[in-house]
This record gives sequence, structure tokens and C-alpha cells, in this order.
Amino acid sequence: MSGAITGLIDVGANLAHASFDTDRDAALERARRAGVGAMIITGSDAASNERALMLARTHPGRLYATAGLHPHHASQWNAALGRRIAELAGEPEVVALGECGLDYFRDLSPRPAQRDTFAAQLELAASLGKPLFLHQRDAHEDFGAILRQHRARLATVVVHCFTDTRDALADYLALDCHIGITGWICDERRGLSLRDSVRLIPDQRLLLETDAPFLLPRTVQPKPDSRRNEPAYLPWVLQAVALARGQAPEHVAAITAANARHCFGLDRLY
Repeated sequence: MSGAITGLIDVGANLAHASFDTDRDAALERARRAGVGAMIITGSDAASNERALMLARTHPGRLYATAGLHPHHASQWNAALGRRIAELAGEPEVVALGECGLDYFRDLSPRPAQRDTFAAQLELAASLGKPLFLHQRDAHEDFGAILRQHRARLATVVVHCFTDTRDALADYLALDCHIGITGWICDERRGLSLRDSVRLIPDQRLLLETDAPFLLPRTVQPKPDSRRNEPAYLPWVLQAVALARGQAPEHVAAITAANARHCFGLDRLY
């Protein structure tokens, strides 16, 4: 796809993932050529939090980081990790806490541990005044209830990789959340309902992300040799979102980049 549209911001890319260890710099260059001007690198456990910060420091003004504990790893939560995440939150490159939340689809950590760890990270974000980058899959009821208990004390909240129902979307919008849309919307098998509900997201709440290396957009042409997703494919998400919303891609690119800068305070950093 042509890189004619520039200044895109990918608010969720797992570039600390080992699948990028052999060609991370090349992937960053491909993203630049595709019009992706900045990326937020997701931290999801103790190791990736550190790697995300290192990457952001290596590419100031272009890469930023989050720090948190994904629900898959919720059983690893302890006081020491909480203190380290709080320390990381004080680094200027770390623009949000997370990825954190609930995942009842895979249940890789027991649900009580997921709920306790999610609540602990919400408390931490409230005490620090940091934006939140949240994950929810097949856990809307519990996720919404916990978030609702804390929302009044929280800063910006991003529900990342939204794939849920219209009712769930309405609940998150009512809680003043921003909504991240990934290549799920490009999937003709699973993404049809998302193509419908994405129209309901107000301009000022919409964000774009790849969730690389996951969720390769099925619309990418020519078909990549690898199933690995990367930030260079964000324009395919942009095109699908623009088509579903009946808006020009240039408009969607501009509003989502402005929203990302506002949500995460990117303009204040460099």
C-alpha cells in the first residue's frame, strides 16, 4: 500500500517481542516508509517492560513505551513488580500503565488472580495519574465492574484491541474510554460486527493499532510470506476503519494521530 498518508500513530505494537529480534530496525524502517510516524511499544510483563523502555530510549520522539502486567501473567504479580512498574512509570518515555486487564478466553492465569492484579494496577495508575492501556477478552462484565469502581480517579483510559459487542462498546464510551482498533476489522470471518460498531465511536475517542506481531490484517496485499504482523501494516487498518465509518482515510489518520498525542501526552515529551 502506498505510504502517501504520513504521521500515523500505532498505539499498540509489541516490538519487544522476540519475533522482531532479527529485523527490528528493518521493521521500523518499513513502518516509516508506510507513513507510521510514531509507535507505542507495549510492555506486558517484567521483561518486556524493560525492553519497551530501552527501545523508546533508543528512538526518542518516535517510540514510546508502556509498563504493566498482562492478565495472561497475572499470577506473577507481587509487591516488587508493582514497585518496579511504578518506577518505570516515572520515566518520561513510559506514557501509560498496562497492558493490563482480564482475559477469560485463554484463562492463562486464574480468574481471581486476574481480577486482583487488574485492580492493583488501576490503583497504581490512579495514584500516579498515568494513562491506562487495557486488555479485555470474554470478560466484559467483570472488567467493566472493576473499571467502574476506579474510573473517577483515573486519567485517560484506552480499551486496546476492541473486538466486543455494541453493548460493551457503549459501556466503555459511557466510561469515557478511548477505543483501539486493530486488524481484527480486516477479517471477513470475525470482524464483520466490528465494522458495524466502529461507526459508533466518536471521532475524538478513536485510535489505531496493529498489536504486532499478532492480528495480521487479512486484507494486506500482496500477501506476506510470514504471518507476523508489523507496524508497516497499519495503513491497512486505517483503510478498513475509514471504509467502515464512511470517512476519508486522511481524516481518520489525522484524528487518530491527534487522539494518540492527546491521550498519551506525546507532544509534551520532546
